[in-house]
Amino acid sequence: MPSRPHRLRRAPAAATAGRAVAAGLLALLTLGIGAPATASPGVPTGVSAGAPTGVSARQGLAREPEQVAFRLRDSRITESSGLAASPTHPGIVYTHNDSDDAPRFYAVGTDGRTRAAYTLSGASARDWEGMAAARDPRTGRSYLWFGDIGDNLDGAWRDISVYRVPEPRRLSGGVLPATRYRFRYEDGPRNAEGIMVNPRTGRLYVVSKEMNGSVYEAPARLRTDRVNTLRRVAAAPLMATDAAFAPDGNSFVIRTYFSAQYYRRLGEDGERIAVPSGGQQETVTYTADGRALLMGTEGADSPVWRVPLPASASPAPSGEATPTPSDRPQKSEKPDKSGKSDKPGEAGGSSTGQGNTFGLIMLGAALAAAAIGVIAWIAYRQH
Repeated sequence: MPSRPHRLRRAPAAATAGRAVAAGLLALLTLGIGAPATASPGVPTGVSAGAPTGVSARQGLAREPEQVAFRLRDSRITESSGLAASPTHPGIVYTHNDSDDAPRFYAVGTDGRTRAAYTLSGASARDWEGMAAARDPRTGRSYLWFGDIGDNLDGAWRDISVYRVPEPRRLSGGVLPATRYRFRYEDGPRNAEGIMVNPRTGRLYVVSKEMNGSVYEAPARLRTDRVNTLRRVAAAPLMATDAAFAPDGNSFVIRTYFSAQYYRRLGEDGERIAVPSGGQQETVTYTADGRALLMGTEGADSPVWRVPLPASASPAPSGEATPTPSDRPQKSEKPDKSGKSDKPGEAGGSSTGQGNTFGLIMLGAALAAAAIGVIAWIAYRQH
């Protein structure tokens, strides 16, 4: 959800400066929308390095046109801010509202009709911004994860929370007891809207929503008795609004306001996927078979689009993928003795320089817009 700062009355001079800043930011957004999709994080730990390479960036992911799969027709769903396909119930997706709702989620069928609604006990909904659904690789039990990770003031909340509940076996509605995990970023608080869980490892990731965003990795073993540290492992595209792993864990997608980025293997740049136009671009998940994406927007009666993936991006037949060491459940948090760095652009030869450069360009443009505002304010005072 976009930032909603408190509005204050301003003096005329400040208003003049504000208009100049607004003009600069409008230009910035225009630049962001039209910029090529070169922002590319390295793949978070757990994505197979041996997976087949996707189509080239020049080809993009051109394919048959996307289509509306269904609409969220429940009048209670007004700001869908998270989306996840059920690993258990065919044809069911889960969604939740933004910060104006209780800690509640909905099970929705492919006709857009709500099958069940659930409330989480022991949870709050300060600013829910994303969700994920994945099976535990050790037990095979599927879980739903809900990210109370939004921070529209970019640093107001010292800690964030992610709640986990077992996926309901029957879609009958009711109250589910939630397990709460508290997190803190290693480099300070920030806004985020995307969470994803690798089904091959059970590892949780949080994707920040910033001009120069990042992918953060949670510890392999989460603790409920203390705050868990989120470690930065990669860069992320500009203003990410959601993220999701494929059901087989061999690829993942990060969505932004302007496009989506598809990632396949370690060291590979993201490939741009065009997002449907219209509405506030907010959510993404893979279909249960992993052969397409579902993308949603905020608003009442909002559409959920089906965006196909090309054949080269389809899931590999069972047994073909060869896990890397990072795909296996980790037993400790000891440093890598190989000397490989976890910094973006250094792990496994991952190239993230383009993503960081693009983010810095955007940041520079924002600073330039602010400078224009200051100049306008000075000029006003001189008159």
